[in-house]
Amino acid sequence: MDIIRNGSQPSAPGPADYFTGAVRLDAPFKADAPARVGGATVTFEPGARTAWHTHPLGQTLVVTAGLGWAQREGGPREEIRPGDIVWFAPGERHWHGATATTAMTHIAIAEALDGKVVDWMEQVTDEQYGA
Repeated sequence: MDIIRNGSQPSAPGPADYFTGAVRLDAPFKADAPARVGGATVTFEPGARTAWHTHPLGQTLVVTAGLGWAQREGGPREEIRPGDIVWFAPGERHWHGATATTAMTHIAIAEALDGKVVDWMEQVTDEQYGA
């Protein structure tokens, strides 16, 4: 058993290549092989969001605070709230983040396939974001 103690890992900014706006990554975790699961707690300040991306084995989000938006390609932008669980299917192109006026925090969980967890794509434009 491993326990990663709260506060034992520093917060990190979300890389500008993959996020728009102020994003903070906390408590990243990754299981050792043969396990494949990993994730982190991600906080998006108002207006912040991910770039478009996919996950080879899908992704689960557990919204813990605030108010956010999530959208899969070709679908409507959906509001997400604390307690909501969002599932993106393997290979489903999508983005997620805070609303224009309210921060949002979620726990993001995904599995690696051959060592790869995510395929990052272009940034979500302001028009696509719909602020």
